[in-house]
Amino acid sequence: MHKFFGLFGAVLGLSTSLSAQEFTQGREVTELPDILSFKERVEPINQMVTDRLDNLLPKLMDEADLDMWLVINREYGEDKLFYTLVPQPTFAARRTTLLVFSKKPDGSVERFSVSRYPIGDLYPTVWKGGSKEEQWQRLAEVIAEKDPKRIGINISEDWALADGLSVGLHNQLKKYLPRKYEKRLVSAENLVIRWLETRSDKELNVYPQAVTIARRVIAEAFSNKVITPGVTTTTDVEWYLRERFEELQLRPWFQPYVNIQRRGDNPPKDEVFMGKYNRVILPGDIIHTDVGICYLNQCTDTQEMGYVLKLNETDVPTGLKNAMSVGNRWQDILTDNFKTGLTGNQILADTIKDSQAANIISSTYTHPLGFVGHAPGPTIGMWDNQGPTPIQGDWKLYPNTVYAIEGNIKVQLPEWDNQWIQVKLEQDAVFDGKQVWYLAGRQTKWHLIR
Repeated sequence: MHKFFGLFGAVLGLSTSLSAQEFTQGREVTELPDILSFKERVEPINQMVTDRLDNLLPKLMDEADLDMWLVINREYGEDKLFYTLVPQPTFAARRTTLLVFSKKPDGSVERFSVSRYPIGDLYPTVWKGGSKEEQWQRLAEVIAEKDPKRIGINISEDWALADGLSVGLHNQLKKYLPRKYEKRLVSAENLVIRWLETRSDKELNVYPQAVTIARRVIAEAFSNKVITPGVTTTTDVEWYLRERFEELQLRPWFQPYVNIQRRGDNPPKDEVFMGKYNRVILPGDIIHTDVGICYLNQCTDTQEMGYVLKLNETDVPTGLKNAMSVGNRWQDILTDNFKTGLTGNQILADTIKDSQAANIISSTYTHPLGFVGHAPGPTIGMWDNQGPTPIQGDWKLYPNTVYAIEGNIKVQLPEWDNQWIQVKLEQDAVFDGKQVWYLAGRQTKWHLIR
């Protein structure tokens, strides 16, 4: 077993020593964990891919009532789904790559490629080579041999990651399939979403490390190692975050950003996002960042808050401590509403109701995480829509799925003449079917810059 496959249990135990006054699962990340080189990442990634194909895919194909699944890509036109199915190192499809997953009578799934080359040990090829026409003809022969009743293909009107089959390849498939089997083509939408949103035990054991890395680099950026008040700009911090991740051989999936809330800004209460960019950081400022990375095929999305102490201060003002507590309370309200089988829209409505009952001014816009940062699964609010989200918000909550617990709260800060401020939090967590666990703890204390 890989050395990182035992990490998750230790992370789940992090709240046991917290006092009753603190919110559970709070954690300050003080050390950067060891990070594998690109070469060292191949083995654990391939173990996870193989495990998913052997143990998860048969269950999901049965759940989706599919006898066969076709994943078809061309070189340099690959969709994101393709890379979740193939071993590392794989940089591209080879010419036209036809992956076939065929359910066997015993419930297991046979996998192979109808392509010029095998793909590692995971996909032996059943084609000896030849022209493009012969390749498609061979696929048609294989399908006739297996005689599947329902053949899933990746076409979807509503889910981007389930819509990876291009029009050209779809036309080629229909051109060579006998009419009998063309009529059996159906959307693999449900299978694709469940494949992408579900995390295996092996993945959940390494996911905390990816989140820990992200949180630790934020802690570095929100410290005097990086910030000199009166000199450092928000743009400087953004690029520190970007370049630090690149130095660790971890490319962010979006450009990190940093903004400032400052006494005297006086934003209106209904301002959607409070905070300004391209500023020099000064004592007394509230700073906020949003970063996301992917490591060992698991993606993170994290937002945290910091405060720059003034000369006469040794700690965060009481009003800010209370504001963070309101943010943590909102998180608890949201995650307490996670129940298997509820839709994202139902969870959102319940969270809004409970937050209002607690007199919390909040906005909830939580999304699934996984192989990509904005992964498929139940959308729980949008920043620009605090009502039902059609289709994505109607998707139900399943166990072993990961989410960016994302949103914000607004309070008036007594120390700033009751100016409205916003605490914007985003922490990554897994729903195990009964409870939500933060993968690397959550922020319950402000980052301090002196």
